[in-house]
Amino acid sequence: MCGRYAVTTDPAKLAAEIDAINEVPDLPAEGTDPVAAARGVPGVSYNVAPTTTVMTVVSRHDYSQPDDDPRLRIRAMRWGLVPSWSKGPGKGPLLFNARAETAAQKSSFRSSVRSYRCLVPMDGWYEWKKGPLDSTGKPTKVPFFMSPRDGTRLFMAGLWSVWHPTDDATAPPLLSCSILTTDAVGALREVHDRMPLIMPFDQWDRWLDPDHLAPSALFRAPSAHLADAIAIREVSPLVNRVANNGPELLARV
Repeated sequence: MCGRYAVTTDPAKLAAEIDAINEVPDLPAEGTDPVAAARGVPGVSYNVAPTTTVMTVVSRHDYSQPDDDPRLRIRAMRWGLVPSWSKGPGKGPLLFNARAETAAQKSSFRSSVRSYRCLVPMDGWYEWKKGPLDSTGKPTKVPFFMSPRDGTRLFMAGLWSVWHPTDDATAPPLLSCSILTTDAVGALREVHDRMPLIMPFDQWDRWLDPDHLAPSALFRAPSAHLADAIAIREVSPLVNRVANNGPELLARV
């Protein structure tokens, strides 16, 4: 499962980093805005939660030059996929995760698996492990942060969709996404039995290809070697509240 994560770059920097076209509106001139996500502009956030607007990476053809090769593009999307046939946001379950093993068989994700695959960049993700009993006898939840040992960025496999409002033909379409999850591997299983599906750089072309199906092998759990490159550290319960958003959330307890 992946229900919270942190990202410490903005769309323009990410576009320059991976040689992509940035299609996300600019952040305010004064710099990082902690409520930018709520306004529909993704930016630096240490506590990204479902329903906020997040950065994604897609590979698409240019609308005016459909015969040209597809290009990497940074797009803003709502985290919580809204299928194209849905009545709209909030009208069904919050599809912020999709099981990689079964997504192709689910009506909500089937078309996205075929031709709407994306990447969700992040520094790392949070997960909660059952902790000791509190004063009332109830088990507590201890937060952990998982991130690459070498400080590089992670790109998680995702699915996306385009939903068009039916009551306003002039309204822009809503882009939304879901992060694929798979069985946890290695030491990550000690925290949770599920984890987001990490997509290695050398598989990006095949995963994002808008003209062909992705190989079934890309939907499998990552290798133990890849999991060993992920560091696990306990962090502050401050992350439990979405309103808390700062670098202190990443500090080791």
